[in-house]
Amino acid sequence: MISFSRLQLSQKAQYEDILFACPPRSCEYSFANLYLWGRQEAAFFPGCVGFFSHFYGKSVYPYPIGTGNRRAVLDAILDDAKSRGIPCRFTSLTQAETQELESWFPGRFLFRPDRDGFDYVYSIDDLADLKGRKFQKKRNHVHKFNNEHPDCQSVPLEKENLPQAREMVDKWFRQRLAEDPHGDYLLEQIALSRAFRHFESLGLEGLMLVENGQVLAVTMASRLSKNTMDVHFEKAQEDVDGAYAAVNCEFARHLRMMHPELEFLNREDDMGLPGLRQAKLSYQPHHMEEKYCAYLAEGLHEQDDVENTLGSLLRG
Repeated sequence: MISFSRLQLSQKAQYEDILFACPPRSCEYSFANLYLWGRQEAAFFPGCVGFFSHFYGKSVYPYPIGTGNRRAVLDAILDDAKSRGIPCRFTSLTQAETQELESWFPGRFLFRPDRDGFDYVYSIDDLADLKGRKFQKKRNHVHKFNNEHPDCQSVPLEKENLPQAREMVDKWFRQRLAEDPHGDYLLEQIALSRAFRHFESLGLEGLMLVENGQVLAVTMASRLSKNTMDVHFEKAQEDVDGAYAAVNCEFARHLRMMHPELEFLNREDDMGLPGLRQAKLSYQPHHMEEKYCAYLAEGLHEQDDVENTLGSLLRG
């Protein structure tokens, strides 16, 4: 079996050398996401990284990345799945990778788009400027916020003000749990706690909106590729109208000023939630980072088995 293990901070440079040599990837491959959420384990191969995840009772292999011999990595993963006695299921494939997998293993895999997992990728210029009729409502929302909060300032996150930002985030979770005592916020709380604790080591960047010493909103991101940042967290006071729209716009402006080489902001997926999907679409994504799942077809004889298995995989 392959010796998969959780990525360590000491492996960040090694991992990102491989990641950044690839075409742009979906948010699952961000080192920060891998480290903060801890849902995936990794194994290094020459010029490649393979992944394994066992979560909510499902074992999957996020598709390997790298410019090395990925065919050899896939062969090793197929053997690993057989050794573990589990189905070989790949997730987070690009459309090109479904074609690659099919060319290497003709007829052995079934493929299905994971629409609920598609990443929303936005032009930084679009989010920073909100130009044109398609952004009129968003622009009005930000203008209203600015008029109602003339003393609000955009403050980049740094080591000295992280405790202030964390206080606001902790308050956000307390309010949510008070409204929904059975809400499942534990994993996100753990991930955010790690983000604050290892902010600099993870290469995170962020911004907070501050009015008279009070934090109204916080956002946090990291580099996903040479031209793309991945937004991991965004929290705002629920009773402050327009705070989410304002911090989104201000962070795009901040990134454009600090990193002119950046073109895109990946704001991750909508998890199939109708309200979140509507909100993300309303910001007019530049493109969607599509993701596909692949399931080894051997042993699936009935169409119902195929539908049920892939449906379970995509929902998981």
